Order: sequence, then C-alpha cells, then structure tokens
Amino acid sequence: MKSVLITGAAGFLGSHLCDRFIHEGYRVVGMDNLITGDLKNIEHLFANEHFSFYNHDVSSFIHVPGKLDYILHFASPASPIDYLKIPIQTLKVSSLGTHNLLGLARAKNARILVASTSEVYGNPLEHPQTEEYWGNVNPVGPRGVYDEAKRFQEAMTMAYNRIHNLETRIVRIFNTYGPRMRLNDGRVLPAFIGQALRGEDLTIFGDGSQTRSFCFMDDLVEGIYRLLLSDYSLPMNIGNPDEISIKDFAEEIINLTGTSQKIVFKELPEGDPEKRRPDISKAKEILGWEPKIHRSEGLKITYDYFKQLSQEELHKNEHKNFDAYFR
Repeated sequence: MKSVLITGAAGFLGSHLCDRFIHEGYRVVGMDNLITGDLKNIEHLFANEHFSFYNHDVSSFIHVPGKLDYILHFASPASPIDYLKIPIQTLKVSSLGTHNLLGLARAKNARILVASTSEVYGNPLEHPQTEEYWGNVNPVGPRGVYDEAKRFQEAMTMAYNRIHNLETRIVRIFNTYGPRMRLNDGRVLPAFIGQALRGEDLTIFGDGSQTRSFCFMDDLVEGIYRLLLSDYSLPMNIGNPDEISIKDFAEEIINLTGTSQKIVFKELPEGDPEKRRPDISKAKEILGWEPKIHRSEGLKITYDYFKQLSQEELHKNEHKNFDAYFR
C-alpha cells in the first residue's frame, strides 16, 4: 500500500484529496494546524484504519514516521480575508513550510506536488494565462503576501528539482468551488450564496466587469491526481476556461437561489485581478484532462450543500479566533 502525506488536509481542497486517495487505496496521512481548516471536513475518515491525522504547523520541523511515496502540499490560507488577516503565517507556510516539506520529500525519496495558484499571474496583461506568462504582480501591495509567497514556493520547488533531482510537481489552481467551502471566507462564490441564503443584497466590488473562471472541485481533484502521477515537473494550469463576468455570475446565483435580492456595487479592493482564465492546453495534451462538470451542475450541488447549514453557521464570524495569531 502506497502512502501519501497531504498538508492542509482539513481544508476545502485538502479534505477532498484525502477522500480521493483513500478511494484509490492509499494510506493517507493528513496534516493541518486548523487555522483555516476544520476537522468536520475529515471526521468521516477518522474510523478508517488507513487514515491518520497530525495537528501540526508545517512551518515548524516536520517528522512523519514510516515511508512516504507522495507528498501533496496544500497548507496555506487561500482566501483574501484569511491571508490579509494572517499575512505573516501566509508567507511562512509557503516559504518555511515548503522548505520543510521539500526536505522531507528528499529524506523519504518521495515525489512532492505543491499547490500554487493563478494569483502568481497577478493582474494579467496576457489573456488567457499560459504557464509561460511571468505575471504582473505587485510584491508590496496587500495581496503580495499571498502572490509572492506562491511565486517563491514555485522557485524553491524548482530549485530542489534541479539541484537535488527531487521529483516535483507544481499545480497552478484557478478558482475552484464545491461542498466544504467556508461560507464566509471572502471568496466570490460562497460570498454570493451566503448573502442569498441570508436574504442580503449581493455585493460586487468594482463594476462587475472583471472575470473569473470557476472549476468544480471534482474536476480539479482529477487534474491534480493525474498531474501527480505524470512525468511533468514544470508548473501546470488546472482550472476551467469557461470565463464569466462577476456581474453575470451574481445574476446566475440569484436565478439559482430563486431570491429577489438586488446587486449592490462597492469600491474595488487594491490589486484585484481584472481577468482570470486558464489556458489548459498543457493539461489536455499531457494529462488528457479537461473539466467535465458544467457550472450549472456544480453550482446546484454546491448550493444544496450550503442550504443544509444551520442558521448559526450562516451567520457566524469566520475570523473571530484569529486574534490569537497576531501576537
């Protein structure tokens, strides 16, 4: 039985990856410090003899007993609310954390896949974004703590690949959605659905002309799984190229939820990307992968998940406990 370590295991994507690797017959070791993750996302796995969990911060020294065949590094705040609240932790997990995990991969002779992001492209001057595009990023702006952390993470990963001949993979993830997202984490899709469920008007920052491309999590997990098992070591875009404006997307959510809320417009935050759409030519050619689930289908599944949440979950402050990390 092969073994895989998944960091950020209690998060949205990490928990779905745990499910996938358990389903594929792996021994899965999950690791998370629970700053943004939630144990409820993986509690269904605790009774499985092939799953174990460590409550640990990967920015500190990492020890995992036994053999590891693969490591998937998904530990990082991913929403603007999170990384603007805890910027230093965001920088540390992609620098110190990545360094620790690359060292662990080398010691275990394991292949490592690191989760990067479309944010490495910044506010792109090239559209759609290919992997060869170097990006348009402000390193000292508010979003720089996330964007530059991920760019550094990619650079360190490639250095280990070149200098130590470590087997590495880098996935650049575009907007992804599905069950287990945190409703109030500041990302556009759960924000819209949360507002609709609470009977609030939907808030758009800017004029709504900026675009995003949304990939359902099942498609994303499939792409990540194929990339891990491939022979490709350079960064690869995994996302859905079906682009939509934020204003049109808000109207889709209103139609989906059957609500009568209005759309209200507020000032666009500094550094918010105007366009986002992946070029997935490499994923098609090398992995034989492209998204299969249409946005209308994925949104219904996601909306049904959020509808089951309690009123307390719908209205709770997601960040009430973060003060402990600002000392």
